[in-house]
Amino acid sequence: MLHAKAKEEPDRRFHALIDKVWREDFLAEAWRRVRRNGGSAGVDEETVADIESIGVERWLGELSRDLRDGTYVPKPVRQVLIPKKQPGKFRPLGIPCIRDRVAQTSALLVLEPIFEADLQPEQYAYRPGRSANDAVKRVHRLLNTGHNEVVDCDLSNYFGEIPHAELMKSIARRVSDGRMLGLIKAWLEMPVEEDDGKGGKRRSNRARRERKGTPQGSPISPLASNLYMRRFVLGWKALGYARRYCSEIVNYADDFCVVGKAPAADMLVAVKRLMDRLKLPINEQKTRCLRCPEEPIDFLGHRVGRNYGLHGRPYIGTRPSKASVQSICRRISEQTVARYGTMKTEEMVQRLNWMISGWANYYRHGQVGPAYAAINNHSTRRLRQWLCRKHKVKSGKYVRFPNPRLWKHYGLTCLEPKTQGLPWAKA
Repeated sequence: MLHAKAKEEPDRRFHALIDKVWREDFLAEAWRRVRRNGGSAGVDEETVADIESIGVERWLGELSRDLRDGTYVPKPVRQVLIPKKQPGKFRPLGIPCIRDRVAQTSALLVLEPIFEADLQPEQYAYRPGRSANDAVKRVHRLLNTGHNEVVDCDLSNYFGEIPHAELMKSIARRVSDGRMLGLIKAWLEMPVEEDDGKGGKRRSNRARRERKGTPQGSPISPLASNLYMRRFVLGWKALGYARRYCSEIVNYADDFCVVGKAPAADMLVAVKRLMDRLKLPINEQKTRCLRCPEEPIDFLGHRVGRNYGLHGRPYIGTRPSKASVQSICRRISEQTVARYGTMKTEEMVQRLNWMISGWANYYRHGQVGPAYAAINNHSTRRLRQWLCRKHKVKSGKYVRFPNPRLWKHYGLTCLEPKTQGLPWAKA
């Protein structure tokens, strides 16, 4: 109902939303989603098992009462560092307490239908019926229709640089409920708890001090990132850049590229001008201008550029990027090291299959055959080495553990291309 009203009346502002956040049915659905997603405990160290031991209904009732009475106060976010692809680089990930995750998810159940009506077709992240693969398909389609100039843009710490004042304006354009707006502002300004490097903890509040940033990892962050990126997409069209450069933005969360027919260098100047107005810094080292297919583009783990068919005929197509193949192979290697030698074979194969199948479910379009072959070779070699260590086999390892036996007897997943007939996989 909220989505339909927002769609019918683009200028409508919604009031009296906060009472839905503490409703039993909304909180119960929010709890189910948080429980399904799993995740670690926050700074209060409260786990899902702890909540279930005292009773979910009682716990949700207390949260509902605090929200209704105005005594609810978000707790600090526990920050962990996730390694990036670049050695020595880390991405900060915020882990709110389960109590805050449930409250935010309940608010999202109210807010998402409203703002979904406003998000632009160029935005593909965190939306029903859309995915990263859809964004890659769109880039591929644009390249095949003569839009060969590309700005492959990288933003520096997008989630940490979103200015609160401008973001709250984007939210208040649709929401007039003061208590709801106050709740969102409180979530944006949650303190951060991190290791101090000496075995202790320290707390800081850069978000409140500098009035910018949203914790990457909290349920409210995807909506915040989409709403603020919407400003860039709308500005690109409203200022005439889309028409002038015959271009289109393809955006997924903090990743985006501009694909057009005008020189990429000219489009980059316009992108920088807009990003300066939005107070979002561009990573100059990673941002580049190129002409595809002469030079391929890596977007959302896919390489889009010139491929070659069975008879050597060139075409613009997609395939998993080199970095994405290296990433899954590195994960397989880490899983099959010597310290896991006491693990049951069935469990080891199950873990490998979970990794390989999850990767292949995402990378299933385009020219996947060479990547699949490389992963099959790596997974069979690593599992064979692991089995030989486990059973103390020093010779004849290929005789005792040939590839067919690893696939059929032990059940290791063997990847096979299944997209040869898809119309978009090859132009």
